[in-house]
Amino acid sequence: MSNLGIDVSKDDAYGFICAWHYVGHYLGTPDKWLLPKDPDEVERLWNQQRDKEWQKSDDGVFMTKQAVEYYKKFLPGPFHHAFIAMVRTALTDKYADMAGLPQGVLDLAAKHLAASNKVVSGLGGGLFGGAAEETVGVNPYKEILGVASSAFREMEHYAVTHDQDDQPQMHQELGDDR
Repeated sequence: MSNLGIDVSKDDAYGFICAWHYVGHYLGTPDKWLLPKDPDEVERLWNQQRDKEWQKSDDGVFMTKQAVEYYKKFLPGPFHHAFIAMVRTALTDKYADMAGLPQGVLDLAAKHLAASNKVVSGLGGGLFGGAAEETVGVNPYKEILGVASSAFREMEHYAVTHDQDDQPQMHQELGDDR
């Protein structure tokens, strides 16, 4: 999200990482492979392991090409180009090139917009968010992230209050004795 210029609070990052920790648990991931609940630790691990795990391959390039073609059906013309530019910006050129994601005319604009949004978001709470907040009392940029964070926290709460769980058969399958 940082590559896209989105300023995420520590609480929102924590909620996001915790949500994926519990999603992994409920999908049956062994505890030793679950994400830690500390976003800084997850980022450190990510940066440490990414280059070891992400390697260019013919299969990866082929799958990327297939995905790009698939998305053209849903995002025609300029929308498709903007989507590809956004994905390239999120991944960075190094990893987008590794996956064979095509370069386009909007790449430079996407990077510039992400950098501009990062500055604006850090100063005023998102694209035009500060002005909107003064007018209506709510910053729409932070409100969207807040809604996402609240959803993650609700999921976390549900996951940790397993005694209220109405799906005991799932726990029996996971073998976690609940």
